[in-house]
Amino acid sequence: MQAELKHGARESREMMLGSDAIAHGVRLCRPAVISAYPITPQTHIIETLSEMVDTGELQSQFIKVESEMSAIAACLGAVSAGSRSFTATSSHGLAMMHEILHWFSGARMPLVMVNANRALGAPWNIWCDQSDSMSQRDVGWLQLYCETAQEALDSIILAYWLSEQIMLPVMVMIDGFILSHTMEQLLLPSQREVDAFLPPYRPAIFLDPENPKTFCAAAAADNFYQLKKAIAATMETAETLLAEGYALFAGRFGRSYGHVEPYCCDDAEVVFCCAGALSGTVRVAVDQLRQEGHRIGLVKLRLFRPFPGAALIRLLAGTKRLVVLNRSVSFGAAGTIAQELRAAFYREDCRPQIHDVIISLGGKEVFPATIREIALRAAELSPTESIWIG
Repeated sequence: MQAELKHGARESREMMLGSDAIAHGVRLCRPAVISAYPITPQTHIIETLSEMVDTGELQSQFIKVESEMSAIAACLGAVSAGSRSFTATSSHGLAMMHEILHWFSGARMPLVMVNANRALGAPWNIWCDQSDSMSQRDVGWLQLYCETAQEALDSIILAYWLSEQIMLPVMVMIDGFILSHTMEQLLLPSQREVDAFLPPYRPAIFLDPENPKTFCAAAAADNFYQLKKAIAATMETAETLLAEGYALFAGRFGRSYGHVEPYCCDDAEVVFCCAGALSGTVRVAVDQLRQEGHRIGLVKLRLFRPFPGAALIRLLAGTKRLVVLNRSVSFGAAGTIAQELRAAFYREDCRPQIHDVIISLGGKEVFPATIREIALRAAELSPTESIWIG
């Protein structure tokens, strides 16, 4: 359902679904083309956008397609022709897009896509876990994970700002149902302020019959290697540029973000690390444990690709135990985030004991009491084996 709003020249305080918040974030960025195919739990996002286009609230071409493969392929065509574009998906829809995800990054095309995290079958399951997006970590897209609807809305604006400068696509994640289907009070930026922050997309090179160019052509081995090397180099600079974006965003909108966001970490003996809406649950548990005198902290992982290893090392140097709460697992290895953290700290002499906890898959509920029990028994956790809760 689309929230009924009057868009004024100033920021407004609104109550809306997470999906609607994302749709309004997209509207504020003025995409010329939206191509999408419905899949639970992201469908609300494109339903709201289709209503906006139908009523004239958003001037955009809305393309209804027959599959997620077509949705992302249509976006690739639109961006190649010089249009800012948007799509959203989830779970098996994202898996179906896999081939074109590589084509997007390989062709250096900017795009913002929202993925509502949902489990991958089998068995059939529509609830939240992060295996769908984290299994796409090697496709050359940046990945941002959001804790709240406000953060998701703001991340859409930031993602377009970044994507169109580095010419790489950005995926913005929300935990399915937990954020997409719950109401939240948030601040809706004005169109004027977003226009001032995010300039129109005017690429130097695009498909133009009057000025023909070749896109996505074949490349010999040496050229192919150099093009992939260039993507790796851009990824290395993306953290710095995104940090500049955070500062500009904070100056204009008054809300601050970071690649990683610490909470009560200064004197913490045990620090939890997780991504997405689970951070809110852990924050509640940390507050309760602090009131009881336990030195517990939280690091929210907001940027997953590129992985902000250096920032985490600076933040967690001296931490005794790091408990990683994963909503994604690489079977036969470890939780996905735990793998990344162990690799980041491998060369560090002063590194925390990293405990790999598979906390939730397929929507398995996590309560503050669960986090509390893990914190109080952290010394008993294996430093090498994955721990499954329940």
